[in-house]
This record gives sequence, structure tokens and C-alpha cells, in this order.
Amino acid sequence: MFKNFAARIPTYWPSALLAISCLLCSGSSSATEQRELRIYNWSDYIDAELLVRFEAETGIKVVYDTYDSNLEVEQIILKGGQGYDLVVPSIDFMGKQLKKGYFQRLDTARLKNYPKLDPKLMKQVSELDIQNAHGIPYMWGTTGIGYNINKVREVLGADAPTDSWSLVFNPANVAKLSACGVSVIDAPYEVFAAAVNYLGRNPNSPRTQDYQDASEKLLKKIAPYISINASDYNERLAQGDLCVVIGYSGDIYQAMAEAAEGVELAYAIPREGAQMWVDMLAIPELARNVDEAHEFIDFLLRPDVAAANTNYIWYPNPVLDSIPLIDKEITSDKSIYPTPQVLSKLYTGNLRKAKVRRVIEDGWNEVMEISQPLSKETGNAAVADQGAQPSS
Repeated sequence: MFKNFAARIPTYWPSALLAISCLLCSGSSSATEQRELRIYNWSDYIDAELLVRFEAETGIKVVYDTYDSNLEVEQIILKGGQGYDLVVPSIDFMGKQLKKGYFQRLDTARLKNYPKLDPKLMKQVSELDIQNAHGIPYMWGTTGIGYNINKVREVLGADAPTDSWSLVFNPANVAKLSACGVSVIDAPYEVFAAAVNYLGRNPNSPRTQDYQDASEKLLKKIAPYISINASDYNERLAQGDLCVVIGYSGDIYQAMAEAAEGVELAYAIPREGAQMWVDMLAIPELARNVDEAHEFIDFLLRPDVAAANTNYIWYPNPVLDSIPLIDKEITSDKSIYPTPQVLSKLYTGNLRKAKVRRVIEDGWNEVMEISQPLSKETGNAAVADQGAQPSS
């Protein structure tokens, strides 16, 4: 799920802009209580100027908090939303929560821009959100590999497999790359799916054995040479402190845009296939400001707003009429808007049984225990501490 810089802007930036807007509004008196909207979204996953614009257009005060993983927002959703009116879970997580009634039905009659949504994307998410009754796609993207072109070439040579998961999942490769820093997104379900897929199996397999194999044969073997990071891997990649990351497409493209002088970055959708995810706008079961949530959703679906958001965070949005307004640099990039051939290799997340989720979460905890914190300098601490010899 730029989920972080991810993608994004520093986390203080939205708060600063919103504070300014609130000061501007505070001088006016109103006979009625000010309307409010409480949003819980991925870190830096919006152009903050759009929040200020929405406040100015509607008079609705926006309270905007952020998280870094689906597991964080899931805890909020399972408690009825804990005061939030709008959340942004990935569709596979949302599908699991829908079965227990944790979201309100949308009133699409309030959404004037609803007809502008991409019908293909709506059909895809309807497999989990039946009849598109509870959510609207916000952004979509892929989970792949971001890398520092020159540093990877220096370590592995000109034939480094930068278009393959073997760049990270082969212990011999990642042991060498750990000297310049390797980070993996803190997204256990997506990383396990990629590992299972790399083993040539169904990334949405119902078999616990497939995930156990992914843990034992791949993830635990590379764990000593990687860090697990959800908050600032993009910034560190942009600064040259990391040379390889598994992360979200938009985050990595934002890192490319913000790269320090001499840092040349690229993003690859691995040839073995990768996960396509869709983040959804949804109203929690106990949300109080439902009218305001609908207004904000409709605001985001305006073509000019959707385009401005994509131009900032580098993720495709679901509004077809926004495409002519999006920067050509973005729409022409096949790793952002994949070709049909690449799309055919992408898979989406699916609902997993409780026993599979336990294997994934337990396995991920073990990987995190073995993994290394990033050093303050370039590279992973594992290099200095363990000598970083390839696993057999």
C-alpha cells in the first residue's frame, strides 16, 4: 500500500497546512457547530494541499491521522472505527472485515462523480466488496523492487537480476547487497505472497505448507541481511542510504523524484509477477460524520482533484476522466500504468483462512526478530555484525 514519503510528504506537512487553514477559518463566527471529518489514511498518501482546498470549499474541518500498515488500520476498524469517519484499507483486508459488518453501505446517490469510476477496476474490487456496496477505490499500484542502479551494478555487476525477485530472495545476492542497504516493506501478507509466487506456487494459496516453505526456504534465509521498514524506506532510498527495497510503486517513484544528486533509481515489476493492490475509501461502522465522509469521497473523485493527487503521489487513481490531466511522465510509464502483458502477470490479494493468517503473522514475527536494523550510515547493520556470508 506513496504509502510513505510514503509516498509522500513529511508527516508534519499535512498538519502544518491544516493548522494554517484552521487559523484562517477561526476568525469567522457561525451560528451552528463546525462540521468535522476525521480521516485515517496511510502516511503521506495524499497531496496535503487538497485537504486545505476541501476545507476552504466546504467549511468542514479535517482531522487527519496516519498509519503505516494494514494491521494498524485493522485494529481501528475492528473497534468500530474509534471515532474515524473515513479509512483507507486495502481491498483484501477490507473484504475480510466486510463479512463481519464493520463498514457502512455507501449512498452512491450522494456521489455525483460515481459514474466516472473505471468499470474494470470496480468489477475487480466487487469480487470482495459485493456490488461495490461499501467502498470506493482510492488508488492502486504494485509491490515490486526499487533499486539504486549504480550501487547494484557495483555489487553484482552489469547482469544483476534487477527484473527478478531473485535480486532479494536469493541469499547470495542479498548478502552482498546488504553492504549498501536492503529494506523490505513491513507488509507481511504481500511479502509472503511474493515469496510463495517466487517458489512457483499460488500467491493466494490456501495451503499453510506453502507459506511455511516461503518462510523456511526464503524469508528466514535472507532475514539477516535485510531491514524491515514501513516509515522511511523511500527517503533512505532517495538519499542513497539503501540500494534495494521491496516496496510500493508510488513510494519508489516519489523517491526517484526526490533523489539526491548522483542517486539514480529505478523501479521494476519482477518478471515472475507481483501483487496489484487497491486501497479503498470506506466508512467505518460507527462513524458519526457520514455526510461529510460522502462529500470528501465525491471531492476526491472529481477529475481535477484525482489528477492533482496522482501527480503528487504517483499512483494511478480510478477516475478515467482524470487521465488527460495527469502528467505524461506518469501515464507513459509502464511500471505505473502497466501494459496488458505486464497486467497479465499481476495477482491481487485475497481472503485467507485464519490458519494461513497465523502462519504468515508468526513467520513474519520470526523474520523481524532475525532481521537487522538499519545502521546510521549506508547499509545494514548485519554487515558489520555478522560478516554477511551467503546462506547455503
